[in-house]
Amino acid sequence: MKTLHCRDAGFDCEAVVRADTDEEVLAQAAQHAQQVHGVTVTPELAAGLKGLIHDEVA
Repeated sequence: MKTLHCRDAGFDCEAVVRADTDEEVLAQAAQHAQQVHGVTVTPELAAGLKGLIHDEVA
């Protein structure tokens, strides 16, 4: 399972996106960013976010 913590992206937000692949995490993160933070994820932002995705520790 892959995870992305919204806080790691610089937001004061406790949301954690979890999915099986980096692409699924990025898709869910983009939706969260738009709906919650009013931010549109550009290709450049997505590239930066990809570096923040980690394998979830069991």
